[in-house]
Amino acid sequence: MDLDDLDPRVPKKTKKNLEPMAVAELEEYIEALKTEIARAEAQIAAKKSQQKGAAELFKF
Repeated sequence: MDLDDLDPRVPKKTKKNLEPMAVAELEEYIEALKTEIARAEAQIAAKKSQQKGAAELFKF
């Protein structure tokens, strides 16, 4: 048995069709994406802080 068989299969996300969207809808979509990017960046900062703390704790 291959270990890759145990991993859940995640379908690839398709790009959102922007063509039928109005300007206002596109602006709302961009704001939603910016909010999600900020959330992801905050999570990255928190994880880096944890890594730094762990590295300092186990430093000899």
